[in-house]
Amino acid sequence: MTARRLMILILVLICGVATTPAVSVPASVVPADNAPTVIPFELIARHIFVKIKVNNSEPLSVIFDTGDKFAIIDLDRAKSLGLKLEGEINVGGAGAGVLKGAYVKESSFTVPGLEGFTQPVTLALPLDMLEPNFGHDVDGIIGADFIKQFVVEVDYPARLLRLHDKQKFSYSGPGEIISIRFDQGGHPIIHGEVMLRGRDPIKGEFVIDLGSGGSLALHRPFVEEQHLPSPDQKTIRAMGGGGTGGEITGRVGRIAGFRIGKFTIDNPITMFSTDAKGALANASIQGNIGEQIMSRFKILLDYDRNRIILEPNAKFKEPMDRASSGLKILAEGKDYRTFRIKEVLEDSPATEAGLQKADLITAINERPTAELTLTQLLEQFERAVPYRLTVRREEQTLRVTITPRKMV
Repeated sequence: MTARRLMILILVLICGVATTPAVSVPASVVPADNAPTVIPFELIARHIFVKIKVNNSEPLSVIFDTGDKFAIIDLDRAKSLGLKLEGEINVGGAGAGVLKGAYVKESSFTVPGLEGFTQPVTLALPLDMLEPNFGHDVDGIIGADFIKQFVVEVDYPARLLRLHDKQKFSYSGPGEIISIRFDQGGHPIIHGEVMLRGRDPIKGEFVIDLGSGGSLALHRPFVEEQHLPSPDQKTIRAMGGGGTGGEITGRVGRIAGFRIGKFTIDNPITMFSTDAKGALANASIQGNIGEQIMSRFKILLDYDRNRIILEPNAKFKEPMDRASSGLKILAEGKDYRTFRIKEVLEDSPATEAGLQKADLITAINERPTAELTLTQLLEQFERAVPYRLTVRREEQTLRVTITPRKMV
């Protein structure tokens, strides 16, 4: 499942959004010994969630997203906090839909543990449609305008962001420095190579999108131009992906490899988009690189120097061999502990087990699912072992066994 990459470029072109005011970062933000400020994060459905406060509110959960530029707050949350909203804006993202929101005036956010820092909140957009996909509140999104105030180190295994003083930062580690450029929406773009069996590598430009829980997503114009996937290539229907613009469409398979600098990811899961609108129909770049690739590195986002630095971590050489259940599951209820099947993939372990759309999964191996988060439930289904499910279908209670398997 992938969240969304907000295409603020659409907003800039259509609505004439002014540049976000410059933010001064006081010296007190970075400790006197020049050690980085450490911010913990949660990894929820392969997305980085951090805590912020808006106008001294209670802590809010927001997505850290390199595919976003401005600080965004959920529209309903903005109203509940009494924020000043003006005008109407339309923003597109992954999928073909458009969100209607408003500008936020005279509000700012702070980050617990990051003393002396404050930054304006720019937009209010309805984000509640994302919450069932995460099983978690989505109070907002922060992106490039925050990142560029620091050198941001993303350490997935430790679940930490380390914020370095960008003026004093100097790198001398074992990683590789990769040049980036930014599009008008503030999204970081790098050069990469798509490696196909029996063909020369294909060079292209790709968005580094930490707001995507996917692996590699190739945009529809590139897919069509390169005649992908090949007729003899095994693929399955893309299911479970989407974002602020709604569901995305395409096929999921694999390519021989994907190269960034000197690093090659072998046999990565790849989505071949068929979207006619939205971010994945963008012809100016060739694709998006999501968490399933980027989490194999320690990442240093050094926007002031137009670069990122990649250091492979212990996960780098692990094959992408997770199993699939063939289920799209959403979390319902105020506590997100009611798990309903939204969609069932054809010819999958789910269909073989007799599961159907709208079924409620109430227990796994006799353990009530109310004791699990959606992330924990989905991670279980990535292992190719049998699971005994208790399922409620209307007035019936069923017990079925499902064995996820590698499908591509």
